Amino acid sequence: MHYGMEAIGIHNGFSGLINKDVEQLDERSLSGILNLGGTILGTSREKPFRKMLAESDTDKPQLIKQYYDELELDCLVCIGGNGTQKTASMLSSLGLNIVGIPKTIDNDIWGTDITFGFDTAVNIATEAIDRLHSTANSHRRVMVVEVMGHHAGWIALFAGMAGGADIILLPELGYNLNTINETILERARLGKPYSIVVVA
Repeated sequence: MHYGMEAIGIHNGFSGLINKDVEQLDERSLSGILNLGGTILGTSREKPFRKMLAESDTDKPQLIKQYYDELELDCLVCIGGNGTQKTASMLSSLGLNIVGIPKTIDNDIWGTDITFGFDTAVNIATEAIDRLHSTANSHRRVMVVEVMGHHAGWIALFAGMAGGADIILLPELGYNLNTINETILERARLGKPYSIVVVA
């Protein structure tokens, strides 16, 4: 590899480190992945720092550190959202060198402007909202479009504005159902027979 570095791929996130499920990454194994979505290595919801329930439970953080040392890794590159970055931070306190890469479509990781995946999510959601206008108009309907976001309204806000939504509901601001109803009814009184509501 370039600069004399080797890259090791860890399958299924932190569970791959717990199970020592790794592979050497080289030009051959990475060839042809540019147009693939998601991750070629897999992912998991493993939370190694979750409290052990019984004495027989494995000390997962220590197991990760053990395998990190056995594999002679110089650093661990953690690509993911809030949970991944939180776990990565806790692993750094055990002495592991960590590079955190914020990748979440929700765009809700502190200290970042735009995370990986957010732009793609906004573009797809905007296209969906754009396409609903003619259907909502011809059928004289109120359409509710739910987009991802967890507790963050970034996708709803960006896609809703770009797609011309009539109402955008953000978890950060809350909402009043009566105000929403009145806005939709007022649009109808003004001769606008449909409304598009985007909610995170």
